[in-house]
Amino acid sequence: MNYWLAKSEPEAYSWTQFVKDGKAAWTGVRNFQARNNLRAMKKGDAVFFYHSVTDKAVVGVAKVVKEAYPDATAEEGDWSCVDLVPLKALAQSVTLETVKKDMVLSETLLVKQSRISVVPLTAPQGKRFLELAGTKL
Repeated sequence: MNYWLAKSEPEAYSWTQFVKDGKAAWTGVRNFQARNNLRAMKKGDAVFFYHSVTDKAVVGVAKVVKEAYPDATAEEGDWSCVDLVPLKALAQSVTLETVKKDMVLSETLLVKQSRISVVPLTAPQGKRFLELAGTKL
């Protein structure tokens, strides 16, 4: 299993709404690096759900249930999306402030390339998020 982090502004699409929906196509990604990250996701991979802009915290974990396919919301270009289902809310959110101070997580692309909406995590980074959140998969 690989680990990923996907950002969403809670005003646009929150973890609460995602849980209520039960499944979502992760559409609307219009950055080539983020698109390539979506294309690299495999069924069963864990995806940390990050509330950007206001909360700035990882709040839940999702799972990839359908690998990359064409994004129907794209009016032009070669864009992709994946289908995700929520697995569980984190027992404790992991804030961006905590991430920046943590020896393992401070090296994530969430910190290093903060404008990319979908980023890979190393296994130690994924496990560290779970540890800080007091959550097991």
